[in-house]
Amino acid sequence: MTRIDVSSAIRYRLNTMAASAPILDQLLSPLGDCLTPESAQKVADLRVDESLQTRIHELGQKSNQGDLSDVERDEYETVVRYTNFISILQSKARKLLRTGE
Repeated sequence: MTRIDVSSAIRYRLNTMAASAPILDQLLSPLGDCLTPESAQKVADLRVDESLQTRIHELGQKSNQGDLSDVERDEYETVVRYTNFISILQSKARKLLRTGE
């Protein structure tokens, strides 16, 4: 996953999403318990394709410049929200691979 730059215009919303990460972690625990070593490896290896990476970068640049349209802001917030989801699930997968738990 890529690091996502954000502007002050949406920082509050993103901070609110980050504050919900512990809840998301708890919600994903049962899903993490379903991972096998093989599926955990696939989850840990997930990466966005180049075209999506380019789009995320474009949205980040526009966000930093304060040039996001309402539609782009929604798109960018969705990227951040699901990046958090995927990151937590990947963390659980890496833990399983590392510890067997």
